[in-house]
Amino acid sequence: MPLVEVSRLVKEFVREGGLFRQGIPVAAVNDVSFSIEEGETFGLVGESGSGKTTTGRCMLRLVEPTSGDVRFRGDNVLAFSTRRMREARRDMQIVFQDPYSSLNPRMRARQIVEEPLIIHRLGDRASRRARVAELFRLVGLSPAQLDRYPHEFSGGQRQRIGLARALALNPSFVILDEPVSALDVSVQAQVINLLMDLQQQLKLTYLFIAHDLRLVEHICTRVAVMYLGRIVEMGPTASVFAAPQHPYTRALLSAIPIPDPDAPRRRIVLDPATMKRDAALREISEGHFAAI
Repeated sequence: MPLVEVSRLVKEFVREGGLFRQGIPVAAVNDVSFSIEEGETFGLVGESGSGKTTTGRCMLRLVEPTSGDVRFRGDNVLAFSTRRMREARRDMQIVFQDPYSSLNPRMRARQIVEEPLIIHRLGDRASRRARVAELFRLVGLSPAQLDRYPHEFSGGQRQRIGLARALALNPSFVILDEPVSALDVSVQAQVINLLMDLQQQLKLTYLFIAHDLRLVEHICTRVAVMYLGRIVEMGPTASVFAAPQHPYTRALLSAIPIPDPDAPRRRIVLDPATMKRDAALREISEGHFAAI
């Protein structure tokens, strides 16, 4: 059984209609289904506005979905009571995109990492302090920095604090929402290597949300491509990158920068007329699906 199963997930937001007009529902996530096996890194890619972050937030009920199912170890997360959902959050955590706005500037690093332990009433003060110091070491920071405020850390260090906070409750599933897009390229590699090391060490399962396709190719076992709220292609990363089937996937992959300036480039411009908007995913090769 997969660790996480998302089935026919829909999230609609209502666009303001004006003074005498009713609001218009807009589907940010439209009939999305996928599953994630224990221990894998599953990539969810697409340009800004494709619905990938909303999908991740609906899975943890940070945003309430309009309809659909999200199952974690077979249990329907969307049917959980408030109390049961709080318990489930010990197993399911998220690392946010922006390390500058996701940390409370008025709290010291120690308080930020300790907060989940206090909320879930885990341990006494001494054991919590020891756990926070251990988490700081785990993400490559010095416990000597625990009493600093977020503004005293670099962007990469702040993202490590956010990661330490997410790992405080020993989760088995972590959603990484563009975890390195706000960081310098040199720091990105360090944070990605840390995430991969922690996955091995702590037996974590990742949903990696990104728009940087080179990163996804490097670290994800399988990938799903989102376009306008729908998954248009999904399969093993090597298969999707080697033989993209959907016009949007081809256009997306053609935009990846090539290190050799003399190499011939063929940028594909997406023509919406070449796509069947309501096409269902069908299997092209083993495990590789496309909406064509």
